[in-house]
Amino acid sequence: MAKQNVSEQFVDILVRAGAKRLYGVVGDSLNPVVDAVRRNPSVEWVQVRHEETAAFAAGAEAQITGTLAACAGSCGPGNLHLINGLYDAHRSMAPVLALASHIPSSEIGLAYFQATHPELLFQECSHYNEMISNPQQMPRLLQTAIQHAIGRGGVSVVTMPGDIASQPAPEKSIEHALVTSRPSVKPGDEEIDKLCAMIDKAKRVTLFCGSGTAGAHAEVMEFAERVKAPVGHALRGKEWIQYDNPYDVGMSGLLGYGAAYEATNECDLLILLGTDFPYNAFLPDDVKIVQVDVRPEHLGRRSKLDLAVWGDVRETLRALTPRVKVKTDRKFLDRMLKKHADALEGVVKAYTRKVEKHIPIHPEYVASVLDELADDDAVFTVDTGMCNVWAARYLTPNGKRRVIGSFSHGSMANALPQAIGAQFTDRNRQVVSMSGDGGFTMLMGDFLTLVQYNLPVKVVLFNNSSLGMVELEMLVGGLPSFGTTNKNPDFAAVARACGAYGVRVEKPKQLESALKDAFKHKGPALVDVVTDPNALSIPPKISADMVTGFALSASKIVLDGGVGRMLQMARSNLRNVPRP
Repeated sequence: MAKQNVSEQFVDILVRAGAKRLYGVVGDSLNPVVDAVRRNPSVEWVQVRHEETAAFAAGAEAQITGTLAACAGSCGPGNLHLINGLYDAHRSMAPVLALASHIPSSEIGLAYFQATHPELLFQECSHYNEMISNPQQMPRLLQTAIQHAIGRGGVSVVTMPGDIASQPAPEKSIEHALVTSRPSVKPGDEEIDKLCAMIDKAKRVTLFCGSGTAGAHAEVMEFAERVKAPVGHALRGKEWIQYDNPYDVGMSGLLGYGAAYEATNECDLLILLGTDFPYNAFLPDDVKIVQVDVRPEHLGRRSKLDLAVWGDVRETLRALTPRVKVKTDRKFLDRMLKKHADALEGVVKAYTRKVEKHIPIHPEYVASVLDELADDDAVFTVDTGMCNVWAARYLTPNGKRRVIGSFSHGSMANALPQAIGAQFTDRNRQVVSMSGDGGFTMLMGDFLTLVQYNLPVKVVLFNNSSLGMVELEMLVGGLPSFGTTNKNPDFAAVARACGAYGVRVEKPKQLESALKDAFKHKGPALVDVVTDPNALSIPPKISADMVTGFALSASKIVLDGGVGRMLQMARSNLRNVPRP
């Protein structure tokens, strides 16, 4: 058997750790690794047009599969392009291994061509960030990096000079068993007892749920029923907790709707379940708060806690629920359910009124029709900005759908590259990129990646020729909109020129058939929907400063709310409220 070089050994270890592909752009110092991938049938090289796309795609793949994904960039500018997507993956707790190839080891520190210091550059967006400076460090260093990414949930970066990558691998290297999954964490009995006592004492309990409730839907519902608690959620918790939820009171935060804000602020005890919700202005400061989180560094960094519980949400509730006393008083829960239904009734009319005649098209209407037509197990990737609003308010979770976005990092241009990573995990699963025209054009070159690999991603482009969320921010700040207008091409024509299916929609009556035709198309497709730039969104709680900002900016603004099928669910839940 021929002796392995370091690159071949590197690729073999990635395969053993579960990586199926390596996203990146080939070049100079990275070439030995790419050649090792070429000769290894167990892993695929995915050639993207921009390394930022590579990192976003790997992060999305890791979020969909829950297993390790990998990306790579060549020395200097090549791996620098990874950094934004790696920040997003790290903040999303997606296990990603990034290879930052490097200049020749003999030239490090001597201002060589394309010289950077990756071990410094990636420090803030990784759990582990080290350089292989000697072949003897393989495979231990890579194994350690993989275990950090999987075990802690996030990014590990391995820097490797191109000359090291070509050298022979050590003959008697240590290869130990790799960690490929994370354990559950159960709190101690003392914390469970304290939490149980607080719940039994409280008259009004509210649950506020984040992405940490993934896999714990049944446990949350059982607990909510036992203590008669309204259940609100953050954006990243929506897909895990909103469906089949008779206690749902909507979402809080800047994109929120319904009665979640009231439920979290009018209770005696607020329990934060698996959420690192960043907007502490929406959290109360005059009620008791408990936080349950699997990552202890998250505990208490958003609000003052009366009890911090280090544990997995599912394991915590399994231990807690049998111990708490059953509450019989539903007054608080029923009042919040009614508030939620009333709130949705008040805004849903805005998007239903004459939508079939409204030109430019209401983006809310586009999102609502998309929600109706998409598959029950579709994966939606969502651009940051107004697409976040429409996804939050109109996409209906059901336990099988996934919604991936840059929800913690808040980067533009994430939807298309994340759709690439999601589609590679399963070519037969429907993947829909909800893209804004600003985000799409930022990494538009990687639409060609869809064509090159014939990935059947469907890009639904909300084309309002503006940076809509930025305009809203300016209005709230009392500023006139400036620098937010985009001069766009006919994106459908661009898609067709690239070799994909493309259709442009300018009238509401064209929308449904255009989406159906795009979904039937077996390859990549783009639906360019010209939407109303005046359709904005407001949070559920409006401060005096916000009102002043709007008043300074304009005397009349269209603020179309709308919440799609969530109103139906709220009405259904309201039927369970006892009538006097």
